[in-house]
Amino acid sequence: MSITAGRKAELIKKFAQKDGDTGSPEVQVAILSERISNLTEHFKGHKKDNHSRRGLLKMVSQRRRLLDYVKRNDEERYQKLIAELGLRR
Repeated sequence: MSITAGRKAELIKKFAQKDGDTGSPEVQVAILSERISNLTEHFKGHKKDNHSRRGLLKMVSQRRRLLDYVKRNDEERYQKLIAELGLRR
């Protein structure tokens, strides 16, 4: 259910704007997307896990806010990010 340290490092390396960048919106959205997809898989076998579902909804909301921020500040960056992550919007 959780994201491994190796996978997280991969995502940071792929989406970082510069060396050591872990806080840019692109990195945060990528990590949240990975966690969301892991939780979505979890719910295929655990339909009644409402406590985790609440966490999933919070993560989806956080990702939406970050994506709105990127779109508001740089439309081109936003389009590139959603294309790389394969998000619909």
